[in-house]
Order: sequence, then C-alpha cells, then structure tokens
Amino acid sequence: MEKTDSKNYCIILAGGRGRRLWPCSRDLYPKQFIDFFGTGRTQLQATFDRMVKLLPRENIYVCTCREYLAMAREQLPEVPERNIMVEPIHRNTAPSVAWAAMRIQKRCPEANVIVMPSDQMVLNESEFARSVEIGISYVTENDVLVVMGVRPSRPEPGYGYIQIGEQSCKPDVYAVKSFTEKPDRGFAKMFMESGEFYWNTGIFLSNVQYLLKSFEYIFPDVLRSLRYKRINYSYEEEMKFVSENYPRYPNLSLDYAVLEQGKHVYVMKCDFGWADLGTWHAIYESMSKVEDDNVVIDSEVMMEDCHNNVIKLPKGRLGVFNGLDGYIVAEKDNVLFICKKGDSSSMVRKYVSEVRMKYGEEFV
Repeated sequence: MEKTDSKNYCIILAGGRGRRLWPCSRDLYPKQFIDFFGTGRTQLQATFDRMVKLLPRENIYVCTCREYLAMAREQLPEVPERNIMVEPIHRNTAPSVAWAAMRIQKRCPEANVIVMPSDQMVLNESEFARSVEIGISYVTENDVLVVMGVRPSRPEPGYGYIQIGEQSCKPDVYAVKSFTEKPDRGFAKMFMESGEFYWNTGIFLSNVQYLLKSFEYIFPDVLRSLRYKRINYSYEEEMKFVSENYPRYPNLSLDYAVLEQGKHVYVMKCDFGWADLGTWHAIYESMSKVEDDNVVIDSEVMMEDCHNNVIKLPKGRLGVFNGLDGYIVAEKDNVLFICKKGDSSSMVRKYVSEVRMKYGEEFV
C-alpha cells in the first residue's frame, strides 16, 4: 500500500478513561497518554507512529474528549488541529467514529477508513501493514465492514470472540457467523479449542460510504440531516450542528454497532503479534516475563521466591518483595494497589467505584 495514497484514512480512538489499569491510569491522565512501558513514547504516540508509516499524517484523525484535548495536541503536534475530533459529550466510540467518518467523507467521498484503539501492542509491523493492505483492497471493492481478528492463545474472558463463517473472495477474509462479547472462562476455552473463533482486535475497516450507511441504519436521523442538507456546509455549521445534536446519540460502542448491529460484516485472520493493553491481566499475558514468570514494568525491584506477578512502580521507588505469588502491585501518586491477579478487571472496577464514593475523585 502506497503511503501517498490519499484515499486511505485512519481514525484513532483516544477518549477512554482507562480505569481498568487503575491506579496507574487515572481519569485525568488515562493510559493512552502515558509512557506506560518506559519506551519514550506514550501509547497514543506509538499508535500514531505505526499508522504514519502507512498513511499521510493529514489523513490521520484522533477522537477524544474535552478533558484530553490539550494532552492530545501536546503529544501529537503533527496532527492538524481539525483532525482532532473532540466529543461535546461522552457517547462511547460509535458516535465519535460516525462523526469522524462524516468529516472524512466530505473531504474524500471515495475514502477507505481504518479505525483503531490507541492502547494496543503490535509486535510485527510489517505483517500488520500487509493485513491493512489486504483489508483496504477488500473494502475498496466491496460494501462491507471488516474487523481484524487474531487466533486466541488462551481462554481469555475479557475479549470478544468472533466465529468465522464462509470464506470470501480474498484470502484470510471470512463472513462473521457469530460474535460473543466477554464470555465466561468455560465458554472462552471451548471457543479457543474449536478453532472457529478469533479474538476481536477492535480494528475495523470499511469504505467511508458504506460505513456511514451502516451508521445511518444504527442511528436513524442523527447527523443524517446535516449530511444531506447540503454538500458544502462549513466547518462552523458542522460544529454548531454537532454541539446541538450529538447528545441525541445513544451510548454505544463501535464493537456493538458493527459486530452485533451491522450488516455484511467480515473478519480477517491476522497474525501480527497483537495484544490489548487495557487490563493488568492482558499486560501480564502479553509481556515478556523475567525470572519466575514475573512481569516488571519499567520498575526497580528486588524479588525473592516470587512467582507470576505483575509489578508497576513509580520512578525513584524501589520495591522489595518476598514470597509473593500471583499478584498485581501497582502504585501511582496517592494510591498503592495490591490485588490477586485472577480476574483483575472486575476487581479494579469494584475498587475504583468504592474508592470514589469513600475518598473522592482525587484518588481515581
């Protein structure tokens, strides 16, 4: 795929709160804006770096919210100001993608769009580029929605599972037979062993005309009146319309809108070293282990007789551990969090809620 191909666009989703990685990810400074692994680049910057190798930078859009606008601009000065889409009110990922797609369609009616989260790891970027090229070529020729899927490596209950159906005319692209969001561990094990299910990466591709048509089916009337009102509406007219009408959107995720409500949905088998970095458990499973299967994230530690832990400490802090087995130890600012690794996502949600009620917003 030629980088100079001006018909290909990317939408990066960067408006999430990142609460599943609390306390290191906070409401005012969520994980996509943090150099979580000490690489010198935040997760948002790493995602932009990956895509700018494939697309012109002016074809990359970022969806976020008002609270994070200053951080997005500071971390991505290369992105044109009008390419940063700021939600007037929180409405999950599907409405923000619909709005960004409308702006892209006005700029390039023949555009192809790839939508991706800002908190994922890709180990094999050349294979990722190949998958993008295959996906783009398919959505250029067909009015379909394509999601990138990867073969499960463990019975992970925190991911979505896509069942593959009949093969399309493209290699590795199949009709979606069914979709199950976050099954319990027993079903996840059954799905993995069947060989018919792939993890949902949350990376979607479509041509912009069909993407907008799909959103109009899911969200009747919302933004449609502006799109069909006139072709050459101004930026100011668009922003005024969005400010007045965006609250009418239902609070829906892109995964739900595409995989459960969309028509003509396909999954592409991919193998580019993917990992979702949204939870402590996922980070543990995807990161390289040090001695005794411990994951130490950019932290100074001394460990003896410790196994299967994930540890993230602030700079300048030394952790000394003895006899620790299967725990998350994470510290940031005014919070130290120690929890059995297990189903960390539900535990984090529970404690974030309880801490907010008992101690206030400054701790979340």
